[in-house]
Amino acid sequence: MISKSSTPSSVPPTQEEISSLLDTIFTAQTSQASLDACYALTNLLLNSVGFRGLQGYGILADVKKAAADKKSGVKRESAMNLLGALFERFPPQQPITEVVFLLQDGGVVPCALDALADKGSVVRDSAQYALDALFANLKPEAMVVGLLPVLSQYLGKNSGKWQGAVGAYELMSRMADKAKLGMGSKEEEKLKEVLRESMGKRLAGLIPVVEAGMHDLKTEVSKQAVKTMTSLTTLLSNDDVAPRIPLLIKTMENPSTETLQKAIHALSQTTFVAIVTSPVLALLTPLLERSLNTPTTSQDVLRQTVVVVENLTKLVHDPVEARTFLPKLKPGVQGVKGRASLPEVREMATRAVNVINKAMGEVDGSSTNGQLVATSTEDVLEILENEVKLHGGIMTEPSDEALWKIAKSFISEMARENINLREVQRVNTCIAPYLDSLMKDHRGQAVADAVEKHFVEEDHRRFGQPVKEDTGEVEIVNTDFSLAYGGMLLLSHTNLRLLKGHRYGLCGRNGAGKSTLMRSIAEGKLEGFPSKEELRTCFVEHNQGEDADLSVLDFIAKDPELAATGRERMSEVLSEVGFTAGPEGRQQQKVGSLSGGWKMKLALARAMLMGADVLLLDEPTNHLDIGNVKWLQEYLKKHTEITSLIVSHDSAFLDEICTDIYHYEGKKLVCYKGNLADFVRVKPEAKSYYTLSASNVQFKFPPPGILTGVKSLTRSIIRMTNCTYTYPGASKPSLQDVTCSLSLSSRTAIIGGNGAGKSTLIKLLTGETIPQIGRVEKHPNLRIGYIKQHALEHVEMHMEKTPNQYLQWRYANGDDREVRMKQTRVLTPEDKAQMEKFVDLGDGKGGRRIENLMGRQKYKKSFQYEVKWVGMLPKHNSQISRETLLELGFDKLVQEFDDHEASREGLGFRQLEPRVISKHFEDIGLDPEIADHNEISGLSGGQKVKVVLAGAMWNNPHLLVLDEPTNYLDRDSLGGLAVAIREYKGGVVMISHNEEFVGALCPEQWHVADGRVTHKGHLAVSMDRFEDSRPGSSNASSAVSSATASAVNSGAEDTSDMKFKSKKKKKLTRAQVKDREVRRRLRHIEWLNSPKGTPHPPDTDDED
Repeated sequence: MISKSSTPSSVPPTQEEISSLLDTIFTAQTSQASLDACYALTNLLLNSVGFRGLQGYGILADVKKAAADKKSGVKRESAMNLLGALFERFPPQQPITEVVFLLQDGGVVPCALDALADKGSVVRDSAQYALDALFANLKPEAMVVGLLPVLSQYLGKNSGKWQGAVGAYELMSRMADKAKLGMGSKEEEKLKEVLRESMGKRLAGLIPVVEAGMHDLKTEVSKQAVKTMTSLTTLLSNDDVAPRIPLLIKTMENPSTETLQKAIHALSQTTFVAIVTSPVLALLTPLLERSLNTPTTSQDVLRQTVVVVENLTKLVHDPVEARTFLPKLKPGVQGVKGRASLPEVREMATRAVNVINKAMGEVDGSSTNGQLVATSTEDVLEILENEVKLHGGIMTEPSDEALWKIAKSFISEMARENINLREVQRVNTCIAPYLDSLMKDHRGQAVADAVEKHFVEEDHRRFGQPVKEDTGEVEIVNTDFSLAYGGMLLLSHTNLRLLKGHRYGLCGRNGAGKSTLMRSIAEGKLEGFPSKEELRTCFVEHNQGEDADLSVLDFIAKDPELAATGRERMSEVLSEVGFTAGPEGRQQQKVGSLSGGWKMKLALARAMLMGADVLLLDEPTNHLDIGNVKWLQEYLKKHTEITSLIVSHDSAFLDEICTDIYHYEGKKLVCYKGNLADFVRVKPEAKSYYTLSASNVQFKFPPPGILTGVKSLTRSIIRMTNCTYTYPGASKPSLQDVTCSLSLSSRTAIIGGNGAGKSTLIKLLTGETIPQIGRVEKHPNLRIGYIKQHALEHVEMHMEKTPNQYLQWRYANGDDREVRMKQTRVLTPEDKAQMEKFVDLGDGKGGRRIENLMGRQKYKKSFQYEVKWVGMLPKHNSQISRETLLELGFDKLVQEFDDHEASREGLGFRQLEPRVISKHFEDIGLDPEIADHNEISGLSGGQKVKVVLAGAMWNNPHLLVLDEPTNYLDRDSLGGLAVAIREYKGGVVMISHNEEFVGALCPEQWHVADGRVTHKGHLAVSMDRFEDSRPGSSNASSAVSSATASAVNSGAEDTSDMKFKSKKKKKLTRAQVKDREVRRRLRHIEWLNSPKGTPHPPDTDDED
C-alpha cells in the first residue's frame, strides 16, 4: 500500500493505471507520443503519491529494465525520455528525489551514461536530454555531494563504455565551468562560490580519475579528459600557479622525464606569495611526489623540487590541508636528504624536512596556534537526528525509513559544506526542502531552523560575533558591485564601504584594477555608488589633457565645473598650494611649461575648488619632491571632512596617512583597519610593499654590447660642456653653464625640486632638446634607451596596437624610429639651407651639393664618411672625414648617420619576429599572452611602462636614461627593476623622488637647483637595501664594482676630445710588413685606374 504524499490531495493511482501509462510510454509509435506519456506519468505522481511512487510502483526498476532491452530501440529511447521527464520535474518540487535518482539502489545516472553508447542516435539524444535535465536542476551542494561521486565511481569501473566515460568527463567539466567567476547577480555568484570551493576541496580525488582518462587508448576519451582537466584547474584561483597550468597539464598528458623536468623547472622559477590551498596542493603534489621518488631524477631537478616543496609548505595555512598532503611528500624529501649526492641538495632537503615537521607539529597540536578543526558530517548528522526526533521523527512508511538512512548522510554532508565555508545561512536550504516530504505537518522547516541556529551559535563561538561598526561614524558609501574591463573580470560581487574622513589605501598588484575602479567611480559608472549630485567626487590623476598654451589661472577658470567660482577664490586656492599670484608669479606661467610635480599640485587645487567630498588620488606622490609630499600629507590629514581613496606605490606615504587599507584578494576587496604597517602585520605575505626585491617580478636587461675604442668602464661616453638652455618665453634659463659626463659604470641620480630642471637636463643629454649655449658630445656608436617622465607619451600614438606590434613598428626599418623624432634630428630651415650649400673639397671637381651619407669607415682615430653628391653617379662618391663634415656645418647629417649605424649595430643580433619579441617582453616582466593579444589601450599604467621599457631595451643600449621610472610600477615590479638595474652592465642615469629606490641604486648624485648642477656621491651600490644580499657578499654588477672613479670625476680629468681609437697598434713582424706593402701597392694601382680627381686612399690598414 502506497500512502499519499503529504502535499497533494488527490487519491493515489492504482498499479493498473501506472502500468497502463508505462505500457503507453514503452510502446509509443513516435518519440513525441512517448514524451507526452512520460510527462503525464510524472504529473500524476507529483499530484498524488510523489516520490514514494518511484520505488513503490517499481517505475525506476522498469526504466532500468527497458534501458537494457537490446532488442527494442523504442523501449530504450522511451526509458531515457521517462528519465528526462522525471529529472526535469521532480527535483525542483521534491528535492528528496535527488537521493532516489543519485544514490538509492545505485541510482539511475549510470543507466543514462551507458545509453550514450547506444547504436541508435535517438536513444543517445534522449539520454543526453535526461542528463542535461538532471544537471540543470541540481543545486551546487547536491552536485558536489551526490553527482560528483557517482561520476567518479562510474569512471573508476573498467567495464564502462567509452561514450559513457566521455559523457561523465563532460559533466565534470560543465560543473567546473559553472563554478567560474562571472558577472551574474549576487545570488548567482554566491552559488558559484559554493560550488567552486566545494569542488576545489575534492580536487585531490578528482585529478587521478581525470588523469587516468588522459592516458586512455580511445582518442575521444583522452581529448575530453584533457578538456576536463583544463576546466578543473580553473578552481585553483592562485595567481602564482595560473601561468604554469598549461605546462602542468601537458606534463600529465605526456608523463615523460623531460616534461616532468620542464614542469619542476617552471615551478622552481615561480615565486609563491599567495596562500596555498587544497586545490593547488591537489594539482602539484602528484608531480612533486613523482619527481622526488623517481630514482633517475637528476640532482638539479631534485634540488628544484625540494625548494618548491619548502616554499609551498610555508604558505599552507590550513592544518587540515597540511595533514592531507604533507605526509605524501615527506618520505620523498627525507629520501633526498639521505641519498642526494650533492651536499647542497642534502642541506636543502634537511631544511625542507624541518619546515614540514614544523607544519605537522602545528597540525598535531591543533589548538597550539589557535587552529580550528573543521565541522564533520558526523557532527551535523548527530544534531540533525536529535532535532528530527524532537520534532516527531520520520513518517512510519517502511520505504521512508530505508530512504532516510541514505538521505540523512546526504543532507548532513551538504549542510557541512556550507558550515565549513561559513555560509551558514544556506544550511536551511539543504535541510528543510528534503525533510518536508518525510515529516508530518511540514515540520522539516522547524528542524532546519533549529540546526541552523545551532551552527550559527557555533560559528560565533569559533570566529566571534560579526563586528558592529561604530555608530558614531558617518557612512557615505556602502555598495555591492562587480567590475570588469574588456573581457577580464576584476572584482566579483564585492563590497565597498567608505566612512567620512577616513583615508583608504587601495593596494594590489599591477593590473588588478585599482585605477579602473577609481575611474569607474569618477565617471559615475560604478554600480550603487552615489551620484555626483549626492556626493562630490574628484579624480586626481596623471596625464590630464591640459591646454599647454593657457596660463595656470586661465586653465582653472576655463573648467566648466568651476564656473560658479570667482577668479579671486581661484587665485587664493592656487596660492595655498604654492602658485604665487602677480604678473611674475607662477599663476601666470603656461600650463605646458609646468613640471610633473606642479601639474599634480594644479590638479589638487582644482579638487579643492570643487569642494570634493571624496578625493580619488591615483599615484599622488608621483613627480612630487620630498617637500611637496610632506605638504600633501599635512593637507590630507588636516581636512578631516574629506574622504580619500588612494592608489600609491609609496609605502612611506601610505604609512603616514592611511586609516584603512583595501586589498585586492581573489576578486574581492578586503578592508583592514590601520595603515600599511598594520596591514602587513596581519598579512605578512604583503611585505613586498616594504622591501626592494625581485620577489614576484624578475626583469632581465640585455647586455649593452661593445663600444668601439672604449676600454675603460669609467671613460666618458657622453658629455655636456658649459650648456645653457632657456625655454621659449621664459625670462631666465632653466639650466645655466652645466658641465657633466657619464660612463658605462655610471649609476647617477638627478635630484632636485619640482621645476628645478631635472627633466630638461635629461633631454639635453639625450638629444631631445638642443642647448642655446654650449655643446653636447657623445660617442658616435652610443645607443641610449630613454624613458620619459610621462612614460606613456612613448605609446600614446599606438593605443590600437598590441605591445608586440608596437615594437615591430618601432624597429621595422632597422633602426629606432623614436630616435629620428628627436629635435636634434629634425631639420630646421637653417639645416635645410645648409644642405643647399655647395662644398668644394679642393680636389679639382669644384663645388657640389651633398645628397646623403652612404657609408662609414674607420679613419685614423676617428671616422670618414662616404658622401653621395646631388646629380652624380655613385662612382663619384667621396670619402670625407668626420671633422671636415662637422666644420662644414653638417652636424645633424653626421649624427643621423651615426645613430643609424649605432642602432643597426645594436639590432645586429635581434630577429624582429613575434616569437622573439614575446620572449623579450617576458624578460622585462610582461606576460607574453598580454604582449601578443591585448591592445596597449587596455593595459594598466604599470603594464604600459613595461612596454616602454621593453621598447627602450630592444636595441641593447649602452646608457639607460629613466625619468621617474617608479611612477607607475607596483612594489613587485619596482623590486624587479631595481635588481635588473643593479645587474645591468651599462650606464644608468635616473630622476626619481623615491628615496628608497635612488638611495639603493645611485651612489652618485647630481643636484639641480636654481639652474645649476652640483655633483655629490660615492661609489658603491647600497646592497643593504636589497633583500637578496647577504653580509659579506655583493650582488652589484661588475660594471659598478670595477669602477675606480665616478663618471663625473673622471670627466673632470678626461678633458680630451670625444675621439676613440679603434684598436691599439701592435708591432708587426717582417712578414706582416711585407704583406702591408703589397696591399698598399694594390690600392695605389686601383687609384691610378680611378676617374680623375678621385682622392688618394689613405695608407692605413684600419679598414681591413
